[in-house]
Amino acid sequence: MRYFLQLSYHGEKFCGWQRQENALSVQEVLEDNLSKIFSSEISIIGCGRTDAGVHAQDYYAHFDSEQLIPDNFLYRINRMLPNSVAIHRIFETAPNKHARFDATRRTYKYFVHLQKNPFLDDRSFQIHEWQPDIDKMNNCIQQLLGEHDFSTFEKKGSDNKTSICLLEDAKWERTEDGLVFTITANRFLRNMVRRITAALLMVGLGKLNEQDVIHAVLNKESLDVKLAVPAKGLFLWKIEYHF
Repeated sequence: MRYFLQLSYHGEKFCGWQRQENALSVQEVLEDNLSKIFSSEISIIGCGRTDAGVHAQDYYAHFDSEQLIPDNFLYRINRMLPNSVAIHRIFETAPNKHARFDATRRTYKYFVHLQKNPFLDDRSFQIHEWQPDIDKMNNCIQQLLGEHDFSTFEKKGSDNKTSICLLEDAKWERTEDGLVFTITANRFLRNMVRRITAALLMVGLGKLNEQDVIHAVLNKESLDVKLAVPAKGLFLWKIEYHF
């Protein structure tokens, strides 16, 4: 039987989703504890990779097992997992359903705060500048909606077969503490969201021309973005499927 898990995690203490040698991953923590509960080795496949320090508000993974879901599964597994990981739901699905390949839309949020706040430091990025011009930032990203090659914002050395993504929606909004950037697409390239966020913040701070950003993307050129936004402000916010 194939089971799907819906979960969330705080990424601060993890090297990311994917299992790695000599570093703790979310995948490793889940597989080790699921194997104990099911009394057999469990391998799980996630809906996508998240880098070290990135959080997930809504994440899905699947695994196969010949056993039925044990009684009190959610209570038992959540007691075993660290406080930084929580499983919210488990359900059986068709054996051909895939957590990664069947996801139709992905939404990320990036949080920015403008004043020092110890309660936000592990999940938001503080910028020591005047408030960015979100009208300029939104005007820039709105011109990039649709299907484009986003290799301008792709981490070099990535092994994906194509850099084309369908960018469905993206916008900056003000919050009580600062700003939040919400972006939705059918898929994302490695580091794409953080690099787009950095470029747009530079546009909003008057350090980068919005037309230069648009030109670089449409012509698949590199872009000189000197601002590096940290992983802690990034959340995988929502994954959508057609089940």
